[in-house]
Amino acid sequence: MIKLPKEFSAQYSKFLKDQGVEQRFQSFYLKWLRYYLDFCTKYSLKWSEKDSLPAFLIKLKSKNQKPFMLKQAEDAIHLLWKMKNSEEVIGQQKKPPEKSHNFYDIEAQVAKDNRVKQTAIATRKMKEVLPETEKSAEKHKGVDWRQVYSELESSIRMRHYSLRTLKSYVGYTRQFQTFVKSKDPKFVEVEDVKAFLSFMATEKKVSASSQNLAFNALLYLFRNVFKSDFGKIDGVVRAKHKPYIPVVLSREEIDIVLSYMSNPYKLMIELMYGCGLRISECISFRVHNFNFDMGILTIHDGKGKKDRTVPIPDKLKGRLKEQLTFVGSVHDADLKVGYDGVFLPDRLEKKYKNAPREFIWQWFFPAKELTHILKNGENRRYHIHETSLQKALRRAVKKAKIPKRITSHTFRHSFASHLLQANYDIRTIQELMGHSDVRTTMIYTHTVKSTTKKEAKSPLDF
Repeated sequence: MIKLPKEFSAQYSKFLKDQGVEQRFQSFYLKWLRYYLDFCTKYSLKWSEKDSLPAFLIKLKSKNQKPFMLKQAEDAIHLLWKMKNSEEVIGQQKKPPEKSHNFYDIEAQVAKDNRVKQTAIATRKMKEVLPETEKSAEKHKGVDWRQVYSELESSIRMRHYSLRTLKSYVGYTRQFQTFVKSKDPKFVEVEDVKAFLSFMATEKKVSASSQNLAFNALLYLFRNVFKSDFGKIDGVVRAKHKPYIPVVLSREEIDIVLSYMSNPYKLMIELMYGCGLRISECISFRVHNFNFDMGILTIHDGKGKKDRTVPIPDKLKGRLKEQLTFVGSVHDADLKVGYDGVFLPDRLEKKYKNAPREFIWQWFFPAKELTHILKNGENRRYHIHETSLQKALRRAVKKAKIPKRITSHTFRHSFASHLLQANYDIRTIQELMGHSDVRTTMIYTHTVKSTTKKEAKSPLDF
């Protein structure tokens, strides 16, 4: 493919900017320009002749390019001609030396005799090929992807990824399937992925994290289901990543929110703040996670399947023991009605058949009602659902009228920020939070006032 000289690329980009083309789209315009010049060279056409454009668009259409891409390519070529005819850009410059690689040298490469004749021949050939190409393309669309999803789920479960990861990857795969109109997986290409990621950024305007999740999902799909690799992906419009500073509550604000809550939700929020827990970690505690003699709470299978320990807050020990007594009474009542036990992870139940009914495996925050499973007629106990906790917190926040965006994760942010404010070192906080990289923990340095440098003030306060 023709490589555009840097001087010309810069000149063309400046012209695009003058014509109102946003900078994020300029790389695409340059890409279409290279394709166009390469096409003209291959079919012995003159790039400056307008008859070459229809043949080029027919070629793109035969490659199953999307309508908005065809429009973008057409605009890129029209702007090239406009720049060529502009005295402001071209002027009356003299033709450079023969071996110089510039705008005029490109013209010399693609200029041939009998241009009109060659254009007509190329256009006719393209029109003859196009119907068969379109027919073939349509033939490979509307294919059943159920086998793809089956293999994707099996692959994720085999690697013991979380259910959230499975749900996320399946969701983005469905979006991708819709975008390519259920094309036969055998004919799905990296170009489809590029177009999909660019579509998410430009049309759907998703966040950078959502686009990265989609990229990871499709990368996993290609490697583990389609058995192919992306290679290097260039020319994708990436969603702009915005620096995020978490919302943190003061100790007084936390007390105000808690005053509008009742147990067990109040105790759960206090535990999340007191130990820096994620909501998924808090709701899934079992009896054996609490070691009151040592004052240690063990989190099993946290984010990334990592385990960690945190100290149990002294102020909560009495109420946590009361909750443990309540769990014991619920368990005794369940045993009397002959329930089938709690849900266990993975294949633990197959290995330990009596474990679901043993006390140590009971949920620390059990659901109010038993769950009836239609498939086998069993009655099982599940933990409090996270949406129940979120709704209770939302009601309390509404009553508290605190002018901050507060979620359950805000209390985890507050835990880290208050420890940092109390001069705990960043490595200790990293271990308590369960972060793999200290750079993730470093974001909390933006939530507390610095003690080592002069505090920033407004000139109005001088």
